[in-house]
This record gives sequence, structure tokens and C-alpha cells, in this order.
Amino acid sequence: MKHPVDEHVGKRIRHCRWMVGMTQQQLADAVGIKFQQIQKYETGMNRVSASRLWDIAHTLNVPVSFFFEGLDSGDGVAAELDADILSNKEALELVRTYYTIPETQRRRLFDLARVLSDAA
Repeated sequence: MKHPVDEHVGKRIRHCRWMVGMTQQQLADAVGIKFQQIQKYETGMNRVSASRLWDIAHTLNVPVSFFFEGLDSGDGVAAELDADILSNKEALELVRTYYTIPETQRRRLFDLARVLSDAA
């Protein structure tokens, strides 16, 4: 039986991998395992050991704590909102594209989006 924490961590691995545009095979190669193991992690079928999670976090360039974000929300709303946004392919593509923009231009785009959001 899957543990909810293992499922949550797996979903966060998958979403982060998608956001950086990496395949399961590429992630598996980078951490020295087979892609089927990545599949099992992402579905929550297998638990990710601490050392493997460390390797995955390093490869995806996120802190280990990233994979646990949203678990402590008291009402679950933040976790559900993150899951909805991260399951949207258009949103993922937008985020992935956003991070390909050079930092100074990205900051200007962010400021513009914030102004447009405030005006709406």
C-alpha cells in the first residue's frame, strides 16, 4: 500500500523533472539508476531513500525540502492548489520557458506580470 508521503514526494519529483525539461531516463542516468526506478518513485510505489533523494535534489537543482513542501498545510488548500497548477501542461510549459529567459529579462517579465495581475 502506498504511503501518502511517498506519493507526495513522488509527485514533487515528477513535477520538478517536468519543469526543468528532463526525461525519466535522463534523471535516472544522472543519479545512477534505471528509469523504471524513477517511475516507481514518481508513482509512490517505492520509497526514495534519503541519499537517493539528496542525489535527485542535487540533479534537479532544488533543496531536499522542496519535495516535502505542501505536506504541513493544515487545511490542504495550498497542497491542492500546487497539485492543480503543476498538473496543468500549459502551466508547466510556461514555467519551463520562463526559466530559459536570462535573469535580468526574467525579472522584468515577472514585474510586468505582477502589474498586469494587479490591474485585472
